[in-house]
Amino acid sequence: MHPFLAPDFQVRWSTLTPEHIEPDIGHALTEAKRRIEAICDQDPSSATYESTFLALEKATEELGRGWERLNHLDSVCDNPAQREALNRMLPDVTDFYSSIALNARLWNVLKNVGDGADIGRLDPVGKRFVDETLADFRQSGADLAPPQKERVAAIESLLSKLTKQYAERVLDSTNAWDRVITDETQLNGLPESARAGAAANARGKGVSTDESPAWRFTLHFPSLFPVMQHAHDEALRRDVWEASSKVGGYGEYDNTALVWQILKLRHEKAAILGHRHFADLTLLRRMARTGSSALDFIQNLHARILPAFLADYRQLANYKAAKTGRAVDALEPWETAYWAERQRQENYDLDDEVLRPYFPVDGVMSGMFEIASRLFGITIRQLETVFIDPSPAPLPHSQPAIEVWHPEVSFFEIHDSRTQAHLGSFYADWHPRESKRGGAWMNSIHTGGPGEPHLGLIIGNMSPPVDGKAALLTHSEVETIFHEFGHLLHGMLSEVPVKSLSGTNVPWDFVELPSQIMENFCWDRQSLDLFARHHETGEPIPDELFAKMISARNYLSASAFMRQLSLAKLDLELHIHLEAWLGTELDSVDRELLADYRPPLKSETPSMLRRFSHIFGSPTGYAAGYYSYKWSEVLDADAFTRFQTEGILNPETGRSFREQILSKGNSAPADELYRRFMGRDPELEPLLVRAGLG
Repeated sequence: MHPFLAPDFQVRWSTLTPEHIEPDIGHALTEAKRRIEAICDQDPSSATYESTFLALEKATEELGRGWERLNHLDSVCDNPAQREALNRMLPDVTDFYSSIALNARLWNVLKNVGDGADIGRLDPVGKRFVDETLADFRQSGADLAPPQKERVAAIESLLSKLTKQYAERVLDSTNAWDRVITDETQLNGLPESARAGAAANARGKGVSTDESPAWRFTLHFPSLFPVMQHAHDEALRRDVWEASSKVGGYGEYDNTALVWQILKLRHEKAAILGHRHFADLTLLRRMARTGSSALDFIQNLHARILPAFLADYRQLANYKAAKTGRAVDALEPWETAYWAERQRQENYDLDDEVLRPYFPVDGVMSGMFEIASRLFGITIRQLETVFIDPSPAPLPHSQPAIEVWHPEVSFFEIHDSRTQAHLGSFYADWHPRESKRGGAWMNSIHTGGPGEPHLGLIIGNMSPPVDGKAALLTHSEVETIFHEFGHLLHGMLSEVPVKSLSGTNVPWDFVELPSQIMENFCWDRQSLDLFARHHETGEPIPDELFAKMISARNYLSASAFMRQLSLAKLDLELHIHLEAWLGTELDSVDRELLADYRPPLKSETPSMLRRFSHIFGSPTGYAAGYYSYKWSEVLDADAFTRFQTEGILNPETGRSFREQILSKGNSAPADELYRRFMGRDPELEPLLVRAGLG
């Protein structure tokens, strides 16, 4: 029995325990190597598309299943024994995957078949699969000499180890800090939802009693951000800010050395593969094509919004001066969110807390499902779930409900409205806990094929329920749920028969289009009314409150825009011009590179690079690719104009988006898929107009 490798569609999470990791992953590695060897042993002259390219896709399927499940648990249920076992297997798994493209015998067989006449008789998806596979091999070093191949493999192994260590330090340093408050006056200004959450957290940790109440705050976003936005106590805000800015940056958790090691290894790998830098290697087959074009894109947007960005900051500094009766002065980093929120409430008479009652998480989910059903011709239903503690002996296999990895996790099925075909199923896990990494993401657990459903998951760290009451979300958290659901739809509605071309396996500067286009439905009145309902009365958002919400939409939008540009700039500059920065103190890198991308705050802020998990938390991830968020925003703002023109919930428009984008995966070039939906290339102006900057 190898539970991590079990082919069951409904995963039995309670059986995936640390003692199974090494035997299961070890078995899958052995089997994958045997299958690769069988492909290599063929006579190249008689090998076929089925015996090579399709056989290669299937060769690692079992290993991929087990490794995906393990890495998922590492993200949502971290524990020491599991972490240790994963880290012991990590070098072997990384070495194996790196060895595939560097296997000379395998490459010889694939090239012979790929150049053969039979490939011309394949359908377009088959031809695309062959082309993409050959390109993957070449980009990974298949044509290198043996010593260079060995070095690339060694670099891949080191990157897997170092980036895993980086991510662990971010998680561990996040969990290492808390602040327990016993003086209730320090909570002045905090909304009731934040107070209640902190009180529940303190009770859960055993640091609060009825006789001695306490409030516990952590560096998880739903706990941290309300303090930065609302707390009148400046010392508390400064305390929280200083702790959050040091995540991954002190003592045993210091990622400084890892940042430089990772950057140098990436640069060396790119050089061996014949590229000037890691950005050119990474973007070779993405929409931007080169690092310089991605950097030009960011710098062009920067020039367009810089005046508005500086005006935002001056306005905020003037506002604070007027309210405090002091001279205009630079703001401290722990002041910006606080004064921005006060100014927003005054200028727009809008408090995010007033909106929370309209966004219970279950209501948001059901309304979001209704929108997707109308647009994309699907139905979604929730199934009963059960959590089984893996510590005791797990229950027999005949468990009637769907098993989940935590009691808060829910499970859903997606069916086609017309044919009733089961398209996919997914888990949803929305609230933070110490064993779970921060952020929000979507992942595929199993990629289906023709007539075979997909299995995925969507994860977040949103405001949790308190004292058994409904979890009430901020509007920003609602956008996050819609965003991850967009990714999920991209995976669940894929109809590509080749799994490695399916779903979200698309260029990273295209992958955010389905996710970001869904966020638009969080702002339209017609779609909002399907999910923004008061959790007690069922009433929609009143017209007056909705008007305030829309009016405030672009409040300080240049500042939010610039933050994304600054992260993309930092990422690209270091991956393009690394040699110019080697030996520079990490905080100085931020200051110099982002001199006109960051507001002129009174106190310097520690570098984001020490906790920038998007860039350093995996061997590639969003490295040299953080610009993709803004690139995809251009696509989503432009593509949404078609919905606005033809009807926000027009099923014909939605069906077209499903057919041309969501179902197609990487079966055709991204720019071609976009033109099929829009009839033209994307335009920049709709994004600037939407942000109030055009």
